[in-house]
Amino acid sequence: MKLRVFTEPQQGASYFQLLAVAQRAEKLGFDAFFRSDHFQKMGDQFSGLPGPSDAWITLAGIARETSTIRLGTLVNSATFRLPGVLAISVANVDAMSNGRVELGLGAGWYLAEHTSYGIPFPALGERFNVLTEQLSIVTGLWNTPADQTFSFTGKHFQLTDSPALPKPVQSAPPIIIGGGGPKRTPMLAARFGAEFNLPFQGKEFFGQQCDRVRAACDSIGRDPQSLVYSNALIACIGKDEKEIARRAAVIGRDVDELRLNGLCGTPAEAVARLLEWKATGSQRVYLQMLDLDDLEHLDLIATEVMPHVA
Repeated sequence: MKLRVFTEPQQGASYFQLLAVAQRAEKLGFDAFFRSDHFQKMGDQFSGLPGPSDAWITLAGIARETSTIRLGTLVNSATFRLPGVLAISVANVDAMSNGRVELGLGAGWYLAEHTSYGIPFPALGERFNVLTEQLSIVTGLWNTPADQTFSFTGKHFQLTDSPALPKPVQSAPPIIIGGGGPKRTPMLAARFGAEFNLPFQGKEFFGQQCDRVRAACDSIGRDPQSLVYSNALIACIGKDEKEIARRAAVIGRDVDELRLNGLCGTPAEAVARLLEWKATGSQRVYLQMLDLDDLEHLDLIATEVMPHVA
């Protein structure tokens, strides 16, 4: 099982805080550093200062100041970027990182950030239509030979004789599809995904949703084992109860609730919980780290948890 660091900078983070987390995570041997793609904070526990940051601009900077850790989004919103521009941005950062980029892409869900910044927010079904076309275009642009052009005709996007440049360093950066939708999400994961991710849900629902993804793979003749299956959990781990309570208080969460729904407790408790997830079929866990100044939290997980689940 691989452990990845997942940050939520819209809750309040500077580029330099994100960089510090990424560099510490790389030094400690975490598999990847990921960030969310949001433009407005959620809830009242965090200030949101200094304000939102663009996912691919910050990852571009981090790409040049790290060397081994993989970098990505969980997940970009299809409402935020035109697919051709997104394909170019990701390919650029993939080159800047020498092939360490992964793209999580979803339909978008947070209405407030759209109304705050003047971003259109169509109904859910229409957002899934946009997402489907985006995935077709991004993968089509990347997979077009360098001496050929790419065209696409859809309801939302039309491309005519695109040079389909630049190409990423990887033949195609891995695409992560996530979510709990019972029909369209599993089929999109089967068609386009290198990884399926279900964040912040219980083990039973995770197993059911992974079964839907496997069935969708079977329906199109794809080997279900060609995908990676992953989940995300909020992390609150301490060497004793006092430290656990302190970390929970900083992020405004209740310890008992975190123990029930997240990855919370002593290192031994965290190991036991992760092994339960591994038995359920999760191959990667994204650890949501909400206090980005608490680098000692990463140290503890890397030394006392990671060796026992790798």
